[in-house]
Amino acid sequence: MSFEKLKEMVASSDNIVFFGGAGVSTESGIPDFRTENGIYRTKNNYSYPPEVMLSHSFFMQHTEDFYDFYKAKMIYTAAKPNAAHLALAELEKRGKLKAVITQNIDSLHQQAGSKNVIELHGSVQRNYCMKCKKSFDLDYVMNSNQTVPVCDSCGGIVKPDVVLYEEELDSKAISSAVKYISNADVLIIGGTSLVVYPAAGLVQYYRGNKLVLINKSPTSYDSKANLVINDSIGKVLGGILDQMPL
Repeated sequence: MSFEKLKEMVASSDNIVFFGGAGVSTESGIPDFRTENGIYRTKNNYSYPPEVMLSHSFFMQHTEDFYDFYKAKMIYTAAKPNAAHLALAELEKRGKLKAVITQNIDSLHQQAGSKNVIELHGSVQRNYCMKCKKSFDLDYVMNSNQTVPVCDSCGGIVKPDVVLYEEELDSKAISSAVKYISNADVLIIGGTSLVVYPAAGLVQYYRGNKLVLINKSPTSYDSKANLVINDSIGKVLGGILDQMPL
């Protein structure tokens, strides 16, 4: 019944916004943070917890240790878009989906073909010199012959364009996300437990009556949603698309 209801919502709307978290990318083989097999729970050989190693102050004070962890645990170059990414890209192509708002930094939505992607936490694909601001791609960082990549122009340290703990989210991304969510007819939230702020607070800007939550486990927002589906995001979104006429 819930699947049919979602199918009706999607079929009848051309103003859908998707807001996703780490659970969207787990089906591409990228671990999330807080579940049993997530980055925060699995054992590692580092002297600091992941939350500390992914902070701005740790990056500044222990840059080599940061990059050692970052390259080993945060970069998944072999990951490919899954059924959820591909379904969202197709919905945008058909004029139904207006924006993808993501907390992920893997750029898999863009690889799947999505054009209007708002990245709340940045992207591993973008990197910049902290000294002269020159831009570098992920290959430059990963292929650096030293642990800490440095600028080939000025020798400054290259930093990933991702939001670390202690750093503020990009104000333009936040305002754009608020605009799309507040104007959405259907808001689909997927693969997120909605516990990380300020991103989780964006849901409060939705004014409609078609709030859909797709997550394998319950969230604190379930009682506020018009439709809750506890299942695989790829299975649900891919299944919706398969049953929609071109």
